[in-house]
Amino acid sequence: MNESARPKVGIGIFLIKDNHLLLGKRKGSHGEDEYDLPGGHLELYETFEECVLRELSEEAGSAIKVKRPKFLCVTNLRKYYPKHYVDIGMLAEWISGEAKVTEPDKREAWQWYSLDKLPSPLFGCTENYIKSYKTGKAYFE
Repeated sequence: MNESARPKVGIGIFLIKDNHLLLGKRKGSHGEDEYDLPGGHLELYETFEECVLRELSEEAGSAIKVKRPKFLCVTNLRKYYPKHYVDIGMLAEWISGEAKVTEPDKREAWQWYSLDKLPSPLFGCTENYIKSYKTGKAYFE
């Protein structure tokens, strides 16, 4: 097996603000037109916390401040064949700042959605993040 055929590591941040979740509609990649969380690829030697805070800043702007992220769940994501990811979900609570679209080629507007009234369709493991948040389940195949 060549190195490029191995799964990649993705990390997302489940960002909560008054029982609302920050989501944006994807474009230009797998999962196009699906709603998902800020996140991206783990870089070499990054901690999970460093990665998710970097991705949040890159995708939604540096104005957003959050409480220290903590582990939420992990998913073996194979939905978007031939892509394969081990996805790590992190949980954080919003403190201040507004999200803005900083990568317009990858995402439409960011919005806060009530956990009781989320848009559809949701990207890959976003449903797992929600289930984990509500039930405490931490592993999804």
